[in-house]
Amino acid sequence: MKKLKVGVVLFLFFFGALSLAWAGEDLLKEAREYFKPLPDKPPALKDNPLTPAKIELGKMLYFDPRLSASHLISCNTCHNLSLAGVDIQETSTGHMWQRGPRNAPTVLNAVFNTAQFWDGRAKDLEEQAKGPVQASVEMSNTPERVVATLKSIPEYVALFKKAFPGEKDPVTFDNVAKAIEAFEATLLTPDSRFDRFLKGDRQALNAEEKEGLRLFIEKGCANCHGGLNVGGNMYAPFGVVEKPGAEILPPGDKGRFAVTKTASDEYVFKVPSLRNIALTYPYFHSGKVWRLEDAVAIMSSAQLGAELKPAEVKKITAFLRTLTGQQPQITIPILPPSTDKTPKPVLGEVKKGH
Repeated sequence: MKKLKVGVVLFLFFFGALSLAWAGEDLLKEAREYFKPLPDKPPALKDNPLTPAKIELGKMLYFDPRLSASHLISCNTCHNLSLAGVDIQETSTGHMWQRGPRNAPTVLNAVFNTAQFWDGRAKDLEEQAKGPVQASVEMSNTPERVVATLKSIPEYVALFKKAFPGEKDPVTFDNVAKAIEAFEATLLTPDSRFDRFLKGDRQALNAEEKEGLRLFIEKGCANCHGGLNVGGNMYAPFGVVEKPGAEILPPGDKGRFAVTKTASDEYVFKVPSLRNIALTYPYFHSGKVWRLEDAVAIMSSAQLGAELKPAEVKKITAFLRTLTGQQPQITIPILPPSTDKTPKPVLGEVKKGH
C-alpha cells in the first residue's frame, strides 16, 4: 500500500511538472506570435548611413545646449539618458520656463516606432530632431541661428566635414538632424528578461510574470502593444470603450486630429512602446498618472472595457517590469568651446510659432 501511495504521488508530481512545462511551452509559442526580441544593433536608416563619425557628432549635438536659443536646453534635457530617455515631468519645461503641452516620450528604442511624437507628425527621427529646436516652448531657436552657432566653432566644422565627406557645405540644419538621428538610432535597450524569455530561456520570467504575460495577451493588451517595440507601431483612440477623465485626457488636445484634420482622428494617439515602461513615468500624453499599476487599470477600462481585479493588475504590472532592458552606456562628450563669433544666449525672447 505504501509503495502504491508513493507511486501515485510520484506520478502526480511528474504529471503536474509536465503540465506546467507544456503550459510554459504554449505561452512561449503564443508570445512569439505577438512579440520579437529587441536586436542589439540599430537598423539601417533610409538615406542616412550610420558611420562612427556621424554617430559621434550626433552624440555631441544631442548633449549641446547651444542648439537652443538660451544655450540652456539640449535634447538630453527632456530625453535624459540617465533617466531612461525621459525627464520625469508631466510635461517638459522649455524656453523661459514654459511648459510643453505633452509628456516627453522616451528616445530609447524610438528608431523602431512607426512615427515620432504622440501624434505621429514626424515620419522618422531625422524629422523629429528638427521640431524641438524650433518649437517656441522648447528650444525656441531657428535653423539659421543653429547653423551660425556651429559654423562659429572650428571643431564642429571639422567634425561635420568628417561625418559628411564630399559635401561642399556640410554644416546644414538637415545634417544636424541626420547626425542626431544616427546617434539616437543606437540608443537601444536589448537583453531584457522578456527578450531572454522570447529567445527560449523559460526561467527568465517567474510564475507571476508569466501569468501577467498570459493576461496581457488574453485580455487584448498585446493587440496594440505588440511587435518588436511592444507598441509604437500603430495609432489608436484613447478611450475606445470609456473615455478617461478630463485630467488624464485633456479635451483641448485632440491628438492626431491636429495633423490630419480628420474627424475620426480626434483623441487618436500613437500607441507608445512599453519597453522600459517601469522607468518612464509619468504615463500617457498628459503625464498625469505616476503609478504603473494605475496606468494598467486605466487602460483596461478605457481601451478594453474590462475591470481588472487587483491581483490581475499586479500580475500584468509584474510582467511589464520585465521589459526593462540594458540601458545605453554613454560617455558624456566634452563639447568644443564657443568663439567670439558664436551668437550669444537669448534669454528674454520667445520665438513665435511651431
